[in-house]
Amino acid sequence: MNCNEIIAEEKDVIFNTYARYPICISHGAGSRLFSFDGKKYLDLLAGIAVCGLGHANEEIKQAISNQASKLIHVSNLFYTKEQVELAKKLVATTDHLKKVFFCNSGAEANEAAIKLARRYMQKIKNQERYEIITLEESFHGRTYATMSATGQERIKDGFSPLVPGFLHAKINDIEDVKRKVSKNTAAIMIEVVQGEGGVKPLDKKFVQDLYKLCLEEDIIFIVDEIQTGMGRTGKWWAFQHYGVKPHIITSAKALANGLPIGCMMATAEISKGFSLGSHATTFGGGPLVCAAALKVLEIIKRDNLIENARKIGNFALSLLNKLKEENSHLIKEVRGLGLMIGIEIVDDEKAKKIFNALLDNGIIVNLTQQKILRLLPPLIITQQEISYFVDTLAKILKKI
Repeated sequence: MNCNEIIAEEKDVIFNTYARYPICISHGAGSRLFSFDGKKYLDLLAGIAVCGLGHANEEIKQAISNQASKLIHVSNLFYTKEQVELAKKLVATTDHLKKVFFCNSGAEANEAAIKLARRYMQKIKNQERYEIITLEESFHGRTYATMSATGQERIKDGFSPLVPGFLHAKINDIEDVKRKVSKNTAAIMIEVVQGEGGVKPLDKKFVQDLYKLCLEEDIIFIVDEIQTGMGRTGKWWAFQHYGVKPHIITSAKALANGLPIGCMMATAEISKGFSLGSHATTFGGGPLVCAAALKVLEIIKRDNLIENARKIGNFALSLLNKLKEENSHLIKEVRGLGLMIGIEIVDDEKAKKIFNALLDNGIIVNLTQQKILRLLPPLIITQQEISYFVDTLAKILKKI
């Protein structure tokens, strides 16, 4: 079956919910992807921040194979060594979170955080507090609760009525947040770097003021690290750049380099909100995905990939800001943290042309919010590969 046949048959059997790129991928290796027609692509998207170690990593393949030959699934009615070991290693990446709940995706991790915050308030604090404040332009998932929490109207179009109890405050406006805090407020939930919202790092003072407000008002502080976690921003977790200690964080995308796993981590106190039977999942934290995630954490630490994310991210931002100065008529802003970078183009039409030209030149990025080129490359990316991307982008800009 060739690519044209795949595309034609996909329309007959798959729901039309994805604006797919016109490429059929056959395999990958490191930071490269290969199409059915043999074309090679530099992958600066990494499965939307999932394949932090790149594609077809030999050690990950071996870890999966070894575990699959022993045990794939038994459900959470049994204890498994892999799950406990992974939980211990995850909490060790922070100095204050103590308990882990495993699930299958980022949306499920955020659902768990929402449920935990509300249940802690109602069952432990004996307070009927249920409202959760999130930020405009945020993205927390596509299940009903996480979609309701998301601060983008286009995500919610056609799905009314939404889950009640979510309020949206302005970005970097602590006074607007304070106006929305009430006796019903259970939690404030944020991404410290908004991903789908256009790669927008929040102001440090704003995040610290939010944290202070939560402590003063006895509000649970939740940080969504689905896209920013696992070393992407140059630290294990993006909140660690901000000098705050959230009560709950969530993770998923890069945790097992492509296998479906998510997790929620909480402080020992807040974890009391869940008790036997209050929350569960069939597949969450199975031995196969936990074995893969254990190997991911081992490789990230051993190979200093967090430092590489910081170093290469700063290198990329330096080159791109210089390119912006030379092309201010096309590039409005360059922003990011570590290997999470957004290049905002002046208008949608030009952004689409640049995006398509990059694809034609064998470079995969993401176009979010219609005009922001989003880069989420694997943590193994090199300076040479970043330089190649920037040089190619410079040539494209000259032709626009």
